[in-house]
Amino acid sequence: MTSTTANDGQAARWNGEDGAHWIRNADRYDTMSAEFTDRLFNTAAVRTDDRVLDIGCGTGQTTRIAGRHATQGHATGIDLSEPMLDMARLRAAKENLPNVTFMPGDAQTHHFPAAAFTVAISRAGVMFFADPVAAFANIGRALEPGGRLAFVCHGNTTANPVFEALRDAGVTLDLAADTPGVPGFTDPGHVRRILTEAGFRSTAAIAFEVHSTITATAADAAKFLLDGNLRALVQKADDDTLNRTRAALETALRPFAATGAVTLPAAGWLHTATWIG
Repeated sequence: MTSTTANDGQAARWNGEDGAHWIRNADRYDTMSAEFTDRLFNTAAVRTDDRVLDIGCGTGQTTRIAGRHATQGHATGIDLSEPMLDMARLRAAKENLPNVTFMPGDAQTHHFPAAAFTVAISRAGVMFFADPVAAFANIGRALEPGGRLAFVCHGNTTANPVFEALRDAGVTLDLAADTPGVPGFTDPGHVRRILTEAGFRSTAAIAFEVHSTITATAADAAKFLLDGNLRALVQKADDDTLNRTRAALETALRPFAATGAVTLPAAGWLHTATWIG
């Protein structure tokens, strides 16, 4: 199988510092996403004989969970980041999961075998396609007719204390619904149109609120977020703005800090759909 990449910017990002930051903090990121993961698998309902495609699998936690459910089937993770996949493979081997495999590639353009999978899942890995309609159509063709799609993505961030702190520090946030990435996927109507145009039916979207835990003090959590999730928003900021942002974030996070951890409210969307073929 061959693969081309339509998302060069994302490939550079996740094979560069963002990917390296995730690898260094893989357990912390998985802990942050724990309740998103639970929502995903409660709905995806992976069966013992399912053939699972995990889109944007990163360091592979969700692929490994899928593999433990699909004991008579298999789980395949795809991601743009070779270094993250290296960690995913090491962890799958350590956990003795021979039915779990990983492949490098861009899910928008990867030449999947037709109808090779029964279910496709993703934990926040489908928000950054250059052409989301083409990407979901390509993913759909990898599913057998009647195959299921389930993914979680981030919800509205307007009331999130982290983003309130950024705005207070003067960091500009682009939350236009028609831009690629997180903002567009906070609009369930926008996502439904993408999925329908791509060839999916029986689409549904459920909003939820959970907690996201960062295993750090308020000061360490502020640095962690600025080095990771928020890096793209502040990478062009001058030193004064960056310092104000760090101080504002630490202040905003302090009320959510308990012993050894910061626990924040987090909103999300759970999307499901069926591939017609």
